[in-house]
This record gives sequence, C-alpha cells and structure tokens, in this order.
Amino acid sequence: MGDDGVPGIAAFQRIAATIDYPMWIVTAAEGRERSGCLVGFATQCSIDPVAVGVWVSKANHTFPVAARADVLVVHALDEDDMALAELFGAETGDDVDKFSRCRWSPGPSGAPVLDGLDWFAGRVLHRFDSGDHVGHLLAPFAGEARERPGRRLGFQRARVIDPGHEAD
Repeated sequence: MGDDGVPGIAAFQRIAATIDYPMWIVTAAEGRERSGCLVGFATQCSIDPVAVGVWVSKANHTFPVAARADVLVVHALDEDDMALAELFGAETGDDVDKFSRCRWSPGPSGAPVLDGLDWFAGRVLHRFDSGDHVGHLLAPFAGEARERPGRRLGFQRARVIDPGHEAD
C-alpha cells in the first residue's frame, strides 16, 4: 500500500493503522455456489432506514458470488472466533471449501449462516465501485444476536492473518 508521496495519504495510513476496526465474515450464495470472506470494511451508514455498507475485495473469491447475490449475511466475530477469522481470511475459496471446515446452515436466500456467531442478513440495495473493493449497501431484514456477546474481534488482533488474496 503506497502513499504515492501524498502527505494526506501517508497521514491517513498512519492514523488508520492505529484504529481497531471490527472484523466481519460475509457469506453469499448464488444458485448452487456459496462463498465467504473476512472483511474489515463495514459500517452502519444510515439510522432511518437502517442501512449497512460492506466492502468486498475484487481479488477475493467471494467477490463474483457477492456481486450476483441478492442477499449477504454478515457475521460479527468475537475474539474467541480467531480460528474462523483465519479460515475465512487466510484461506481462499479458489483452493479450499471453507464450509466443509466449519459448522453452518443455509440462511436467507441460501447464504450460509455460520453456527455460533451473531449475524444479520441484508438485501443488497446498491453496489458501488470504490477502487480495489466494491461496496454493497445492505438493508438488514433477518438475523440473530446473543444477549451478551463476547469482546469483538478487531483489526489489530486479526492483522496477523496472512490474507488468502492480496489486495490489488
């Protein structure tokens, strides 16, 4: 990740490296194909109506599946979920069936719901290119959340995961 000699970019990169963004697993299904990946770019972006933005890397195996899916399932990770974060972040669906290595069930529109995690499903309202990632604007419509989640997994802890695909 270069700064191209632009002071503002270098400053942003130094700031961003200190922020503990929450990590998520996004899953998608389209037809008989399913995929999932670890993402760090996600945020609520509207209160009324509720909307969430989730960005998927164009280099990721999940990208073409998510690009065709009507629904994405977004899973919140706790610090105890590092093994799942590694599975969905360090492995690529190009080489590995991640879903054969974890417990899950079909969720809304067939998108996999990973067992034991808090999750929500969102209808894709809009997609937008933002460089090496594509944003998916979601309207949440289903999900499950525990009363007392654990401490959420953040970027600072997950940064040790070697990505299955490098960002372009």
